[in-house]
Amino acid sequence: MTQGIQYDPFDAEIRENPHPVYRRLRDEVPLYFLEKYQTWAVSRFADVWDLSSDQEHLTNAKGTAPAQLLTQDLEVSPTLNTIDPPEHSSLRATIRSSFLPRKVKALEGVARDVCREQVDQALATGHLDVVRDFGSLLSATVVCHVLGLPVEDGPLLTQWVQAFFTHDPDTGGMTPEGLESINALNDYCVDRLRERRQQPGGGNDPLSVLSEFQIGGRRYSDEEAASHFGNLIVGGTETFPKLLASAMLRFAEYPHFREQLRDDPTLIPDAFDEVLRYDMPTQFLGRSVVRGFEHQGVRLEPGQKLIFLYPSANRDEREFPDPDVFDIRRRAPRIVSFGTGQHQCIGRHIARMEGRIALEALLPALGDYEVDFTRAVRLKTEFVQGYGSLPISFEARR
Repeated sequence: MTQGIQYDPFDAEIRENPHPVYRRLRDEVPLYFLEKYQTWAVSRFADVWDLSSDQEHLTNAKGTAPAQLLTQDLEVSPTLNTIDPPEHSSLRATIRSSFLPRKVKALEGVARDVCREQVDQALATGHLDVVRDFGSLLSATVVCHVLGLPVEDGPLLTQWVQAFFTHDPDTGGMTPEGLESINALNDYCVDRLRERRQQPGGGNDPLSVLSEFQIGGRRYSDEEAASHFGNLIVGGTETFPKLLASAMLRFAEYPHFREQLRDDPTLIPDAFDEVLRYDMPTQFLGRSVVRGFEHQGVRLEPGQKLIFLYPSANRDEREFPDPDVFDIRRRAPRIVSFGTGQHQCIGRHIARMEGRIALEALLPALGDYEVDFTRAVRLKTEFVQGYGSLPISFEARR
């Protein structure tokens, strides 16, 4: 406890609504020490922004997620998130071509086809689950195209990823089923890598690149390459459906914004960026201290950890005027929803493309839809906030 503030990401009160405590942390203890975990919680935008690029004192190699850094329920496997330069720089440079804007633009047709088909089906019934019927299918289809996987595997991948992020409702921690699901995903990735290695020179998609990637003259083992590949699957399927649900929820809450977006779809990219700022699902990722240093008058020692409270940073009054106001015309110069620095999310262009095309399809077609909160499923974990299911209803048109 520091100055009357109690912050533990696993506490039920925090998981219910972390923002009041985030505000107090920003105002009173912007670097808050969690003794239990030997971890510093970083809550202000400028600190998150600056420390995210600190390669001299901080490392990703000891894990970034709460199950790795805090509870240590999950072994740290090599992924793009958990390796440092120069290996990180080399691998990222090798696979980034699949995530560049020109490659993403080529996927717009795939995304539009998925959206059109799902909207047509929904209009026949007057009902749609934004997450399960729409967002998850869209993100899984796109990620299969990006990564070089069979599109028909998308639903199974989504099932494993969703199970991994379904936490114990009492503690907020990981469940045995969640750990089993990530093991199943890892096994799947190992099998795909082995298949691709039997057919070398198959292309420049990430699956092919990882099957042949070498660092220091050594090729990744099947398990190492599969770990990196699984991380790309998780990143490509888990977050977007929750962001889309938040967008549809906010536009139901503020129908004048919904009307403006229907009248002028060119506002959609800015509106989706405001959803990214206002309702970021990931509560934090972290680093470990490898060299002691001082920051803002606080001494951080080797072996301690940091967690970056991204939703707190995105509502920091020092960076954003009226940060608790949702405004689709805000056009914030910078946000931390995709991270920053060398570990900035490699799939950010894909997420923005999916958000734009999904909203272009949904908003005009569904009219003045309503959210069915009685059947909605809200996720309240230490790691992820948002909706795992968001049913909406609207006028059916056959």
